[in-house]
Amino acid sequence: MNNPDAPKVEINVHSEIGTLDAVLLHRPGAEVENMTPRNVQRALYSDILNLSIAREEYSLLSGTLSRICRVFEVTDLLVKVLDKPKAREDLVRRICVSEDVTSYMESLMLMSSRELARVLIEGLPAKIDTLTSYLKNEYYALYPLYNFYFTRDAAVTIGDNVLVCRMANKVRMRESLIMNAIYKDSGVFACNVVDANDFQGADSKVIMEGGDILVAREDILIIGNGVRTTPQGIDFIVERFRRCAPSGRSYILVQQLPSEPESFIHLDMVFTLLDRDKCMVFKPLIMQSNQYQTVQITIDDGVVSSIKPVAGLLPALKSLGMDLKPIICGGDDEWDQEREQWHSGANFFSFAPGKVLTYARNVHTLDELSKAGFEIVRAADFISGLKDSTVFGSSPCAVTISGSELPRGGGGARCMTMPLSRQPLL
Repeated sequence: MNNPDAPKVEINVHSEIGTLDAVLLHRPGAEVENMTPRNVQRALYSDILNLSIAREEYSLLSGTLSRICRVFEVTDLLVKVLDKPKAREDLVRRICVSEDVTSYMESLMLMSSRELARVLIEGLPAKIDTLTSYLKNEYYALYPLYNFYFTRDAAVTIGDNVLVCRMANKVRMRESLIMNAIYKDSGVFACNVVDANDFQGADSKVIMEGGDILVAREDILIIGNGVRTTPQGIDFIVERFRRCAPSGRSYILVQQLPSEPESFIHLDMVFTLLDRDKCMVFKPLIMQSNQYQTVQITIDDGVVSSIKPVAGLLPALKSLGMDLKPIICGGDDEWDQEREQWHSGANFFSFAPGKVLTYARNVHTLDELSKAGFEIVRAADFISGLKDSTVFGSSPCAVTISGSELPRGGGGARCMTMPLSRQPLL
């Protein structure tokens, strides 16, 4: 990644399960500790994290992926952006204007690229040198990006396109601005970038996050409609998707989501793809009768030809040629289903067909995977080389990482991974 003559990475994601070639990660750092119980709600967490333990757990995720594919780190790419004077000024200006801290721009511009990257992620303490700043009673001028280790949400890779998301909470807006700069100005990627933040007023209802957007197949997107992705945000995606959709017919399936509990914030907390013919589901929402609609949008040669309700996500996918066997998050017991869904038990990341990453703590979900033919592999065993034949073999497996601290941020393996390139499914 440090070779300036290296060919650019071509963004290429046409499924959720194709063999992974490259992924974008952000190792949680001091920004996670720059939080107290008083501001935990602002951080969108349900609890505060122990950073040292969270980083140990994250090392299992990053260590596993480093043995499988090319791994890119957000901070390293951000430094590349900041090394370029015009890109640096554009990004810092955009951040300062959006967060109303233009008085800090000069001092930020004087920092080294590495230090500035750290500050933009870990936060910048406020200068209490005016009456306004004193009465504001805020410790930070730029708040820490508490959620940035969930790289899935700020940008979405669809085919050879990157959609930079307009996120639901202002505290995460800087993540989108940084992602936009990384894809456009780091010099590492070859892709078309669509920024949903462009030409949107402060009160715009165009909102979407990557946890709600699944690339089921080259011609099928699945999008959750809930507290983090609005109908207006989905309309924005449809408008852009129809322009780059393959010729012929393509589809967008929209699944409505409850506004609470908070563990339902994204579609990938209740539904993820595991293999060509298997998915993980939170049964009460995905398979049982409820008030939440599934809507199918059909696009013919780039034109929306119909919008209609369908009988559910799984029946809709089956009618489109994706007959998926559901594996139940938490198993048969409703109590276990709710407990393990809360701890991201349905949030799986596929790094190849039938090869997935998940938390070790959700034991009932792992039992269901075992019944479905998945061998359970500890990440530490794979990283050490003990389980190479299983992970690199042809049989399904689930690589498990410890999850006592990371889930407190409200996400799992899919939330923490942004795929950049996958091999096509054969």
